[in-house]
Amino acid sequence: MSLLDSLNPEQLAAVTLPRESALILAGAGSGKTKVLTARIAWLIQTGQVGPNGVLAVTFTNKAAKEMLHRISSMLPINTRSMWVGTFHGLCNRMLRAHWKEARLPQAFQILDMQDQLSAIKRMYKVLGIDAEKFPPKQLSYFIGSAKDQGLRPKDVEAHDEYHRMMVRLYEAYEAQCQREGVVDFAELLLRSFELLGANPALREHYQARFKYILVDEFQDTNSLQYNWLKRLAGSQGCIFAVGDDDQSIYAFRGARVANMVQFENDFNVQNRIKLEQNYRSVGNVLKAANVLIAHNKARLGKELWTEAGEGEAIRVYEATSDQDEAAFIIDRIKKLVLEEGYGRSDIAILYRSNAQSRVVEQALFNAGMPYRVYGGLRFFERAEIKHALAYLRLMDNADDDNSFSRVVNFPARGIGARSVEQLQDISTAQGTSLYRAIHRMEGRAQAGLKKFADLIERMRFETRGLSLADLVDKVINESGLVAHFQADKDGEDRVENLKELVNAAASFAIAEGYYQDAAATMVDEEKLITPLADFLSHASLEAGDNAAAAGQEAIQLMTAHSAKGLEFKCVFVTGLEEGLFPHENSIGNSVEGGDGTSVEAVEEERRLMYVAITRAREQLFLSHAQQRMLHGQIRYHLRSRFLDELPEEVLKWLTPKRAHIASQGWDALDSKVWGQNKTLNVGYSNKAAKRPYDIGTGVNHAKFGSGVVVAYEGEGDDQRIQINFGRQGMKWLMLSLAKLERG
Repeated sequence: MSLLDSLNPEQLAAVTLPRESALILAGAGSGKTKVLTARIAWLIQTGQVGPNGVLAVTFTNKAAKEMLHRISSMLPINTRSMWVGTFHGLCNRMLRAHWKEARLPQAFQILDMQDQLSAIKRMYKVLGIDAEKFPPKQLSYFIGSAKDQGLRPKDVEAHDEYHRMMVRLYEAYEAQCQREGVVDFAELLLRSFELLGANPALREHYQARFKYILVDEFQDTNSLQYNWLKRLAGSQGCIFAVGDDDQSIYAFRGARVANMVQFENDFNVQNRIKLEQNYRSVGNVLKAANVLIAHNKARLGKELWTEAGEGEAIRVYEATSDQDEAAFIIDRIKKLVLEEGYGRSDIAILYRSNAQSRVVEQALFNAGMPYRVYGGLRFFERAEIKHALAYLRLMDNADDDNSFSRVVNFPARGIGARSVEQLQDISTAQGTSLYRAIHRMEGRAQAGLKKFADLIERMRFETRGLSLADLVDKVINESGLVAHFQADKDGEDRVENLKELVNAAASFAIAEGYYQDAAATMVDEEKLITPLADFLSHASLEAGDNAAAAGQEAIQLMTAHSAKGLEFKCVFVTGLEEGLFPHENSIGNSVEGGDGTSVEAVEEERRLMYVAITRAREQLFLSHAQQRMLHGQIRYHLRSRFLDELPEEVLKWLTPKRAHIASQGWDALDSKVWGQNKTLNVGYSNKAAKRPYDIGTGVNHAKFGSGVVVAYEGEGDDQRIQINFGRQGMKWLMLSLAKLERG
């Protein structure tokens, strides 16, 4: 059978294009890997190029191996020498071959992220740099960002003393790496780019050799990656770029979707082929995805279709709370597995941020359902949560040496390994715990350790009488954990997880009947146990049970970002609320659009929702909650605008659909509700709960002037209302005392 026989007309047109640059818009589930591999195999089979005349770029090593495996199954050739790999892998191969021209030792080593941080810390010690003022991770991100833009220290603009210092440290880091003969990941690409630019003969050699360059996931390329491809291709180059601007969801990593339009201009692309036939999902899923993504203004445009039939309607559930939402998911999964015959591994639960997994994990745990968190750790196994629990355990039991060792110098407080070793020696000799051995230490080592012990004692004293949630909240802040991760460029998820731990404590307290006093006790099998100790036991049990064993059928949990490239028969997309999905950080912010112009960041959130929807093959469930526990308190939410952008004819509302407050349009609501504050949780209008003003209603206050209602919390006489008073800022007011008038 010919390798072209199984291709549909659009795939066939792409595979058999003449030697010219082309952009292949490959929709979700449209067979882009099949097209890429068939293109390479056809070019080789028809004698247009030899295996060594092709260069193919993927974004993961797994994808590269899959491509090579498919090519070898199509053609009787040895693929070992073919240039198929990731950007970093291919650049490493080029630098190994031309190490002298690249000014590198022949056996240069590559630093991973941890190695790079260690190198920076060593440099700090030599230069006497304050690691608290210039955190090593921040310098690492600064260097990586500069290199991704093709900038050496001399090219980086610094407008203040802090950034001038960062540039000097970047320069010192470069000198250290050159001296030691090592390169980091970003350096592989930049050094290779510079190598081609500085050596015309070498550049012309590769331009002549690689007559055909193919690039997968083109929408995810950054500026340097695109410029490397341009330099490698030259003016006569032929680039076959496959991508989907509707699935560009990595702007936070530097991905530049505008490269697709720039590519068409730079290479005078005459062929833009759209792969729109989907082989994954049923018609209703695709119609929902098409209508949703059509709301984005900056896109190249395509419409997915299938021959698989319409399939089931998309079920939408409005939960009263996040707990109710999780209960709905568990109930539906039981029916899918027990009544409809789906395997647990056929089912995925998607959410916008990792912190949302906690409530779902607890529900799965209670139901005895094995699950696996894809691409990450289960909630109570995450490092930041284990750090927070270690502080709490140490407060509850000062003799817990494991917890002491975990956090004695985290966040860093100048307590070195040597000091801890000395403390361990004293502890062993005296037969006491590390914590209790501190007073026997002497000199500078004792000062740092005593300061740590004072922190634990102060937190223990200051949290007496607090509710369990307030206790946890105070500890994650007073310990320095929140501040530490807030200073980390990639720490946003970790901060959200820490705040979710407060929610976990609040939910646990309610479930177990602890309401106010964290120091209160309860009798359990004739022993006294504090709410804190009870919660810590609960955390340990949840961390230890119900993890799916290797190879065991398990429900898959993951963020929408992690789900890209995967597919499941049944998909649940949860937390579809304003401020969660779309994320609050996107509302009112701008990013670069597909045509290079500035567009609303909410468009990237919509692309992420598009990715989430198109993971479903057969059944799709969408859910949101009227109220959700945030920072230990109940908050009321509007449902996501994305739900209102879906076509009604493919939806089946399992709960009555409420009229939406955003009938005036989301742009107007964004400007009224969010203003300049990007950390706000939007409230949910609920007249049955005696909330006299809908979210977005204008009101007047005698002291603060005119404002807009944005949220509620509490009930009855304790009910509070949050109002955006513009220049006066956000204010929480007791509703019964506020004396508000409609604006």
